[in-house]
Amino acid sequence: MFIQKNIQNLSIKNLPIKEWPESERPREKLLNNGPSSLGDAELLAIFIRTGIPGKTALDIAREALLDAGGLRALLNLSSIDLCQLKGIGTAKYVQFQAGLELGRRYLMEQMVKGDAISNPQVSRDYLTLQLRDKPYESFFAMFLDSKHRVIHHQELFRGTIDTASVPVREVVKEALKHNAAAMIVAHNHPSGVAEPSAADKALTDTLYLALGMVGVKLLDHFVVGDSEVISFAEMGALS
Repeated sequence: MFIQKNIQNLSIKNLPIKEWPESERPREKLLNNGPSSLGDAELLAIFIRTGIPGKTALDIAREALLDAGGLRALLNLSSIDLCQLKGIGTAKYVQFQAGLELGRRYLMEQMVKGDAISNPQVSRDYLTLQLRDKPYESFFAMFLDSKHRVIHHQELFRGTIDTASVPVREVVKEALKHNAAAMIVAHNHPSGVAEPSAADKALTDTLYLALGMVGVKLLDHFVVGDSEVISFAEMGALS
């Protein structure tokens, strides 16, 4: 069976994807088995759609992933760098960015419709998409109503995150502006290490007290690293 399958794969390698057996085509696999059944290259091939002479869309996807160093690295390339990859142009860059933005908006809609606290994983996923790959430190805030539904969200500051660079007064001002009953804040560590620093802890304590004085509860402060998101609330460090 193993030998037979390899022979089949070799026989279809140089054929256009539309001439492959249905079970091997990325779009048909997705329709029949769901998107989780596809590998990174197969998912990318669906966006790429068409090949070039001598290469299928799947070939182009595999080579792009190899050249970029993986899916995340590929999707973080600038339009100039991405378009230097063989078989990928401006239209593909636009499609990739549109797909990422749809993911962000989907997660935000999930939070807006529900309780940001009862489903913290949605908040984690959204904040990871927003912050993880920024080359600078970004301080992000979500303003919540009394039922902990998101009513507004925005990047408030960028640069080194500590009590000196994040004017607590401005955070309080924004909370009152949006009539927030509660807040979740987050920032990223471009170094990739999510472990909160002493400055992070001092800022969290100051924000908690300052917001509390105007009736706004700080529900959590997330620190987003490369492969981990740390929650002050889960650490029991909000008081």
